[in-house]
Amino acid sequence: MPVLKIINYPAEILEQTCKPVLKFDRKLAKLLDDMFETMIEHDGVGLAAPQIGRAARIAIVDIDDETGTIEMINPQILETTGEQTGPEGCLSFPDLFGEVTRPNFVKIKALDRKGRNYTLEAEGFLARAILHEIDHLDGILFTTKVIRYLEEDELKGVESQ
Repeated sequence: MPVLKIINYPAEILEQTCKPVLKFDRKLAKLLDDMFETMIEHDGVGLAAPQIGRAARIAIVDIDDETGTIEMINPQILETTGEQTGPEGCLSFPDLFGEVTRPNFVKIKALDRKGRNYTLEAEGFLARAILHEIDHLDGILFTTKVIRYLEEDELKGVESQ
């Protein structure tokens, strides 16, 4: 499984609305596998198709917890509640981090790699990661939501907690 090239800002595809996936086949499964390998290689917790140059509604999230890898195809946000503010970064913005406020809870509906519907509820950091990736599918970048940018020494304090 090859590691794919990450598209960096200001590439136009990062600010475009992605098209729904209609075909669920081996090609899609391979793309999901390649996206996972790419995310892991670049030490990310999520990756959306536009970040690898594809304008398709496909994203993955894996925060390295018991939830495992979440593959979201054509995801829709059904509900959000609460609020959290915390640090975010993005593979398409290397070495840039900022504080972002997002809902603390999200409920989504999506399809898996075989085209089967599922719903998922998440809170805290997992909700943040899911919402960040779904934003990518709508051409929304985390930099548009940053309250303030973080310095390297602030990030070290967050990582050690």
